[in-house]
Amino acid sequence: MNKTLLLILCDFLLLTLLALTRWESAEPPRPVQAPVSQTAGGVATREQDLVETMRQALADEQAGREALNRRLAEADAALAARDQNLAQLQQERAQLAEERNVVASTLTETQRAAAELSQRVTQATQEATMTKEQLAQLQRELADREAESERQRQALARLEQQQAEARRQIEGLTLAVVVAEQEKKNLRETTDTLRSQVEAERSERLKVQESNTRLAQASTQLAQGVGQLAERSGELTREIRENRPINANVLYQDFISNRVMAAFSASRRGFLGEVNRNRDAATVLVSDGRQTYALLHVADTVFSFGESGIDWESIAVELAHGGDGRIAADALWFLAQDPRIVVLPLAPAQVAALGANVYGLAAEPFKFPEAVLIDGGGRGYGEVSFKLDAGNPGYVRVDNRLFRRVFGDFSPKRGDLVFSKAGAFLGIMVNDDYCAVVRNLAAAKTIQPGPETRAQETGTIFEELSARVRSMPIRLQ
Repeated sequence: MNKTLLLILCDFLLLTLLALTRWESAEPPRPVQAPVSQTAGGVATREQDLVETMRQALADEQAGREALNRRLAEADAALAARDQNLAQLQQERAQLAEERNVVASTLTETQRAAAELSQRVTQATQEATMTKEQLAQLQRELADREAESERQRQALARLEQQQAEARRQIEGLTLAVVVAEQEKKNLRETTDTLRSQVEAERSERLKVQESNTRLAQASTQLAQGVGQLAERSGELTREIRENRPINANVLYQDFISNRVMAAFSASRRGFLGEVNRNRDAATVLVSDGRQTYALLHVADTVFSFGESGIDWESIAVELAHGGDGRIAADALWFLAQDPRIVVLPLAPAQVAALGANVYGLAAEPFKFPEAVLIDGGGRGYGEVSFKLDAGNPGYVRVDNRLFRRVFGDFSPKRGDLVFSKAGAFLGIMVNDDYCAVVRNLAAAKTIQPGPETRAQETGTIFEELSARVRSMPIRLQ
């Protein structure tokens, strides 16, 4: 064998060893289970606890299902890697078999050549014509062939050892594949079982939700029934209160507790110098359902319709309840129904600051034939009968004789407040005989109190209002 063939065989064997050597191995990553979150318990109703328990169980089952799916995916990846390694080893085994066949054929050829050389040596010896140099050369070639044959036998032994090692690896991979298939089958069975459990729990959860829905509907119906019962009870209570007369003593005590003091002050220039007037009067707060007002008779203020038309230069009106601070009125109205009734409109914040009870207007002022009359200053009170006057709608006539006979010296006068037997505000006495039943709080004229009121021409306003009073029937003046 020449040196070129020997170098080729050595290179082939070296490349084969390098190709079969595993320099690194990758271990499939172990699946890491996600931490299961713990939900702190809280105080809840029985239905909420059941729903929360079912929700937590469903979350745990979903987490377990995801972990199993991850494990199944990892097992599939490992199985695919092992199948790939098995295919590679089988390919390498086939290559080793081919190389073995080549080496075996080469060894056979070498042995045959060695036999031929031996035969030639024998022939050369027998023939004696061969020179010693040729004999030495043949011996060297024979030694080289024998050495090459020994190296080939060793290479064949190594190849057989590598083939045996590859066979063992293939057997190990086959066993791993079988185990992985069994684990995959177990994981599928576990997944199917968990899926059925999740479906069962989901159906149970739907049943619980339906039960909660029915319970909520029943609770809503019960609440509606209770609300209707409360509304009917409130209507019945209000109807009983409206139809049951209140004792005059109770109404008077309520008036004393909720009366509001109105302080009027006005100034103007007169022929003899500056004229200053101050007047305090007691009244109550009345509401028409939209706004709250304080009502008084013009005789209880600093104004008078009998004076000549002289303009007031400054007007101030303040309200107070008990010992609380004073509230300044923003406007001063004269009622369209009867201009002798003065109306002080108040904002909600002013009403809240006063803190006094607000009386409502009488919805049915003529339900009871009697009313409770309270002196504007709170000095007296009593029950009085009244009659409607067909010629003067909006007014009722008070029976003074019966009132005097029952209560002695105290008799009705202008400015007294009249309340219905149900406790609502009825009206104000415009003179000694007639009471104006207040139903509409529309204003005929308006004055804005302040330090500069000359520009409002209050003198002209009072002349117009006085003329309207004079145009009323004599018995109403």
